[in-house]
Amino acid sequence: MDTQIPIHIRSFLDYLKFQKRYSQHTIISYQTDLVHFFAFLQTSFEETDIKQIKSTYVRTWLAQLKSEGNNAKTINRKISSLKTFFKYQLRQGEISVSPMTTIVTPKQNKRLPMFVDKRDTETLFEKVEFADDWDGKTTYLVLEILYNTGIRQAELIGLKEHQIDLSKSSIKVLGKGNKERIIPVSGELVEHIKKYMEEKRTTFEAPERDCLLVNKKGNKLYPKWVYNAVKQHLSMVTTIEKKSPHILRHTFATHLSNNGAELNAIKELLGHSSLAATQIYTHNTIEKLKDIYKKAHPKA
Repeated sequence: MDTQIPIHIRSFLDYLKFQKRYSQHTIISYQTDLVHFFAFLQTSFEETDIKQIKSTYVRTWLAQLKSEGNNAKTINRKISSLKTFFKYQLRQGEISVSPMTTIVTPKQNKRLPMFVDKRDTETLFEKVEFADDWDGKTTYLVLEILYNTGIRQAELIGLKEHQIDLSKSSIKVLGKGNKERIIPVSGELVEHIKKYMEEKRTTFEAPERDCLLVNKKGNKLYPKWVYNAVKQHLSMVTTIEKKSPHILRHTFATHLSNNGAELNAIKELLGHSSLAATQIYTHNTIEKLKDIYKKAHPKA
């Protein structure tokens, strides 16, 4: 970690990394927000002592962010970063009052997530021709897993073979904060994964460790590869503005909802942070999730 970062920020980031077990991406977001905020304090108020930070300083920073064209979502994220940071400092006894107690979060315009129409997903998997090479086979399975499970791009890339339970038709996913969840999948997808793993062993002498998905060199997929593959093939069947792996996550959830799945079941399948990994079976057992999945998902 950058040694130039002030010690109070560095200790907080270590807390996020080693105790909260946040992803590197999330930690970098916190770091960026905090470094920016304290640089602003130094420039505008010549103040960096956390005990001397006032709510008026925070409001001035937020006003500057707004004047620079930052939207409510971005500003809210930065407010959240500061709230978490000062809450940590309170617990550590570094401050007695948080300057965030009177900070109001700006309202965001609620936008419905984009998703691919059911007919278009049917066209994608049944009528679009995929290249008859390793990249083509990998792309098809990438799209199929994303749509059939709703997992995040990072979760997809990190999938290991041992996370696939062929006998129980389920996938164990390691999500944000290293939280695990189990997602039931269709027998058709299980067969496609099984075939892919068998072909991988005969195609490559030593594919990268036990990663489920690999590129034509036998190496683990990287985010840009997945994004480009998804965008290219979604462009063949839909005209929606965004064509990313995350759109297939929205599509998964929307199609389940449209077909009658309970909201709590969808949250469990998606692994939303509002439901901890230890509570994954609080409202639904894995068998009930399987039943909901089979009844509600078009590809089940």
